Amino acid sequence: MSALQLVGLVITLVAVFGYLNQRFVKLPDTIGITAIGVVVSLAAVILASFDTAISAAVKATAAGIDFPELLLHGVLGMLLFAASLQIRLADIAKEKWLILFLATCGVLLSTAIVGGLFYLATAWLGLGISLLHCLLFGALVSPTDPVAVLAILKRVGVPKSLEMRIAGESLFNDGTGVVVFLTLLEISTGTGSASAGSTALLFATEVLGGTAFGLVAGYAAFLMMRQIDSYPVEIMITLALATGGYALAEAAHLSAPIAVVLMGLIVGNRGRREAMSDETQDRLFNFWEIVDELLNLLLFGLIGLEMIVLTFSGGQAAAAALGIVIVLAARLVSVGVPLLAAPRLRHFRKAAIVVMTWGGLRGGISIALALSLPDLPGRETLVSTTYSIVIFSILVQALTLQRVAARVLSASPQASPQ
Repeated sequence: MSALQLVGLVITLVAVFGYLNQRFVKLPDTIGITAIGVVVSLAAVILASFDTAISAAVKATAAGIDFPELLLHGVLGMLLFAASLQIRLADIAKEKWLILFLATCGVLLSTAIVGGLFYLATAWLGLGISLLHCLLFGALVSPTDPVAVLAILKRVGVPKSLEMRIAGESLFNDGTGVVVFLTLLEISTGTGSASAGSTALLFATEVLGGTAFGLVAGYAAFLMMRQIDSYPVEIMITLALATGGYALAEAAHLSAPIAVVLMGLIVGNRGRREAMSDETQDRLFNFWEIVDELLNLLLFGLIGLEMIVLTFSGGQAAAAALGIVIVLAARLVSVGVPLLAAPRLRHFRKAAIVVMTWGGLRGGISIALALSLPDLPGRETLVSTTYSIVIFSILVQALTLQRVAARVLSASPQASPQ
């Protein structure tokens, strides 16, 4: 099957899933498309079990979709740029230190908790996964996925201040999580040094370098847009940031996710105020909103379809169930500690902790990182557990988030936190 045929097949399937959801299921698009994709994948697996030829064809088609390459080195830059373009810096400025802590120390804390507890769980189940590989798993499931989070938050109706905390954290913590994952991967494969100094240097280079690159590229694009008044050219400049800028940051071994988020924040804030005419603003932001929606639908449909390639043993199913509990517990601790220490949230701590814990959705980034793991001991368990966590996150947490938020917010002594 050619690349064009494969792309056409995936888009057609996602379009059909979207139609079926809107016509019969009537869930929010991203959730409904994922759910139908999972059902179709399970049906395909059951059908294939009766015919080896069908099984081989189904798995070959699914295997032809290089999910890590498509997401991590393809659409992720555009998704992050589109999301950050809509964020107002003034909305997250009040919580900048809390967001920074959650997106850095929170990810590191969660990685350590998930890695340690999952190591104990798999040892108890007799699966024998090393601590270093369990820490790799902790790194790839600890960051919340901004694609999943922002798609759901639009419909949940939480207070604006809390929405900005969750959105701001999710936009930056995936960059930190990817850096931690890549650092641990280099150590586990023997291509990087395990010393604390070299690890810290690699981490700082990726994060600080990505920050600097994003600021410079975003400001350069802002200056270019300020000197012209042509919405097609200005849209092309933003596309260049989201694709070429992301690729260049990757080539320079910098954190491309952090870089592209900063580019989007600069264009979406200062660029909107000082560099765009009213017509350009309408055209450009409408363009990116459509791109965001279409890529979201495609991504969540792929998450459902990728279930075809999974295999579960009894031990792996048990590990997946324990993994869901462990990740939620780690999320509770990693957001609870900084929120309890924040004096501005003293009237809103319990509600904020509950909503941010349950609203810490995982999505395509975690799956892409899991699928990019080399052939290491326990890889199938790590991949199947990651899929289970993501599916639980989308089909259970996302569907109940509005109800959970309404309940805890109504019980909070401060109904409208600032």
